[in-house]
Amino acid sequence: MASRTAIRRANLGLVLRDLNTHGSRSQTQLAEDLKLPKATVSTLVSELIELDLVYQTDATRAGAVGRPRRTVELRGTAICGLGVEITVDNARVIALDLRDEVLLDREIVIDRPDPDTVLDAVAGLIGEALGSLAESDSQVLGITIAAPGQMDRDTGVLRFAAPLGWSDVRLVDGLVERLGGNVLPIRIDNDARLGAVAEYAVARTEGIHDLLYVTGGVGMGAGILVDGQILRGAMGFAGEIGHLPLGRPGLACPCGRSGCVEATVGVTAFLGAITERPHSLRDLDQLMTTLRSRADAGDPSVLAALGTVGQGLGVVVGMLIDVLSPRAVILGGYFSYFGDHLLTHVRGAVEARAIAGQAGGCEIKTSTFGFTGPARGAAHTALEAVFTDPVACMEHAGR
Repeated sequence: MASRTAIRRANLGLVLRDLNTHGSRSQTQLAEDLKLPKATVSTLVSELIELDLVYQTDATRAGAVGRPRRTVELRGTAICGLGVEITVDNARVIALDLRDEVLLDREIVIDRPDPDTVLDAVAGLIGEALGSLAESDSQVLGITIAAPGQMDRDTGVLRFAAPLGWSDVRLVDGLVERLGGNVLPIRIDNDARLGAVAEYAVARTEGIHDLLYVTGGVGMGAGILVDGQILRGAMGFAGEIGHLPLGRPGLACPCGRSGCVEATVGVTAFLGAITERPHSLRDLDQLMTTLRSRADAGDPSVLAALGTVGQGLGVVVGMLIDVLSPRAVILGGYFSYFGDHLLTHVRGAVEARAIAGQAGGCEIKTSTFGFTGPARGAAHTALEAVFTDPVACMEHAGR
């Protein structure tokens, strides 16, 4: 049987998570949300105030008489989580506070994709971020690294990442060695799974707890959430959809095979369908923004490429809907820039192929985070400890 201390600490975390999900709440609302006695909630709120994680304020009520109702709000910027994404040509760091507000967002270009060059650049980026956040009196609780491919989260080793051309890279140890000193806890996870975590922070406020996140970039992957939990599979590789043989037959893929999904609907295939001129992939945000403007203006080459991508992507998404039956499918990465220009084709392909009744209960939409989703999800993950056990987390942080 769980001890009273463990139950109390778990309930403290539940209060924080409820405030994170719903925003400011009165103690009465918190008690109703959590099915806890009002006296218990009052005690929990008092303890969270002592930990400097929440505060109380008088809510304004237009036209109301009598004593204003007090609400509980997250402290916000006192603590934050740091998320870092490593891609083929870039690295990005994002810091999120307890309210999911962005405190810092920086991106750098990396000239060479070899591990030493990348780790040097990422360590420098993290160091600068930690310095900036310290100056603003925001304490970082942890760091999570998002990267493509298959990884061992327990050892911090990136086992294989085709887009980067890496195998068995000691990602965490390499960063710890470069950062030195009393470095914060550093963890790693797959970029698509962390992108799904970022989407879930929004979806759960809408009552969506089963979702599929599909990211499009140089590589492709999927993050699967079932009842709010990441589905990893027995070997930890669930969601590796980029090299399923569901693409255009005979189309060569960098992995050495042909007919892969990635070779058909990845960003390189999309750009190749628009023009034969080479595109730099170092500023995909600006490039996709420009191409979206061209689509809005009716550019036939962009619209034709989106039609091809949408049809191919719809086949994959339709099959995944049949297998997983998610409440929502969210398209991230470069897919997120094109809205209905892409969604019309994806939805059409899904409806044409999905099992009768399956697609109708699933919402398919584009992400609002663009290419920042994995780094945001990584920052969320770095903050997770405070929602699990606020007392232990703040003691470790020295607060």
